[in-house]
Amino acid sequence: MDELRRRAAATAVPQRETGLVVCENLVRIYQTEGVEVQALQGLDLAVAQGEMIAVIGASGSGKSTLLGILSGQDVPSAGAAEVAGHDLLSMKRRERLSYRRRTVGFVWQQTSRNLLPYLSAAENVMLPMTYAGIKRSRRRGRAEELLDLLSVGHCRDRTPDTLSGGEQQRVAIAVANANDPRVLFADEPTGQLDTATSDEVFAALRRANEDLGVTVVVVTHDALVSEQVQRTVGIRDGRTSTEVVRRVATGEDGVEVLSAEEYAVLDGSGRLQLPGEFTERLHLRKRVRLVLESDHVGVWPDEAARRARSAAQDAAGGGPEH
Repeated sequence: MDELRRRAAATAVPQRETGLVVCENLVRIYQTEGVEVQALQGLDLAVAQGEMIAVIGASGSGKSTLLGILSGQDVPSAGAAEVAGHDLLSMKRRERLSYRRRTVGFVWQQTSRNLLPYLSAAENVMLPMTYAGIKRSRRRGRAEELLDLLSVGHCRDRTPDTLSGGEQQRVAIAVANANDPRVLFADEPTGQLDTATSDEVFAALRRANEDLGVTVVVVTHDALVSEQVQRTVGIRDGRTSTEVVRRVATGEDGVEVLSAEEYAVLDGSGRLQLPGEFTERLHLRKRVRLVLESDHVGVWPDEAARRARSAAQDAAGGGPEH
């Protein structure tokens, strides 16, 4: 009987996601001129240690709000958010400051926010080390190691105004890694750069991920950026909606091939968001019919949606599809 109770209790309680970054049913509500705005509406996210992922979404989807919460600059309204064991809902002001200085690193889109203009590249990288208590004798050496790793060692004695945009962002990545953070967050790090320079910046992020072991979360609206990472998480209307997972497989001929699979995300309440092109193509509105098959669930339009689809096809002169 005790064993039955234990099993029943285990199945009744949903298993929590595991990872270095975990968000469950995350909610963020703002009050703007007396109007309540729900920027996040029950978002779920898990990032494993050592991953490099991209979070993509249109303007207003909630991705910037998510980044503000995970970086410790904003506080969620409800739900759960943990990064490297830190509970972001319960942290006090002093704990939050320590968290931003020691646990996470940050790269902004605007290069001017990442670097102090009157310091050299090496001095910019050394500055965060003073807050972490790293010995003065060690600071210069570590700064130069990071700059060399990210292929900007030649910039060590130059000020930001003498660097190109790509060089500034690579120096900024070195600054973000100065205190050996667990997670590096990057907000549109290539948003103001051309394609070739963007590739250089992403190569630097991958190098930090692989050689320094830092987990990297990039937030962007650019779908092409997603091809630079192992996993892409799409956000729509304040919730995670899709994931694209990329894997490298070796074929029978010994040639490595990159494959990508797209998934819809099912949250803890059983909700998922169908892609807009699917719902538009089938005229799915408000309610659908679900059919449970042996190995999948079918989603079917109701009678009203079928009539709307048929009318649209007749208007286009295409007739019914078979």
